[in-house]
Amino acid sequence: MALHDEPILEEKEGLSDFWKADMQDLLVVYIAYIVAAGSPGPSNMAIMNVAMSQGRRPALALAAGVITMSTCWGLIAVTGISTLLVGYAHALLFLKIAGGLYLLWLAWRAARSAAAADAPARKLARPSTDLGVLYRRGILMHLGNPKAVLAWVAIMSLGLKPGASPEMAVTAFGGCVLFGISIFAGYALLFSTAPMVRGYARARRWIEASLAVFFAGAGSRLLFSN
Repeated sequence: MALHDEPILEEKEGLSDFWKADMQDLLVVYIAYIVAAGSPGPSNMAIMNVAMSQGRRPALALAAGVITMSTCWGLIAVTGISTLLVGYAHALLFLKIAGGLYLLWLAWRAARSAAAADAPARKLARPSTDLGVLYRRGILMHLGNPKAVLAWVAIMSLGLKPGASPEMAVTAFGGCVLFGISIFAGYALLFSTAPMVRGYARARRWIEASLAVFFAGAGSRLLFSN
């Protein structure tokens, strides 16, 4: 009986070690994604600005666009199509130019807003903004950033080692998508609270001017980076 039990015990120990290795790889993937997605960047800064200046629903609409495109980039990375994008420099060059120009356009808009006279508090709190426009803006902002797909490739490569199971890929991708929803929507919810809105009303010009500088720097860096 003991001889027959040994292979079963070895098999269980092997599965246990494999599961532990998978969990460690997933933990690395999730931590890397949270740091990358939660760090201040053009998308998060834009969500913060819309949340403070226009309110919760517009910020969530913009965040939904960012989440949609981020999910698409992640799906591309997981399915391996990203290797084709990396191989074709012209495609990445086009995305880089388009993304850089779009960020410069956002910088111009923020600078124009900073130069404008202060509006009444009611107008700042509830402007009439098309949610569909904000959703498309979020998509375009993430679409024009080739670093997004490269970041997904780097993050997925941390956990999807050669021979990784499809279940591992789905778990890594699905978990990162859920974290992305929490992070981007969290920015929209947090910065649309009353204290944040009041703070924006008091420091609107400084915030818009800072965003103009930030977007201009990010766009220029994207255009002229190797």
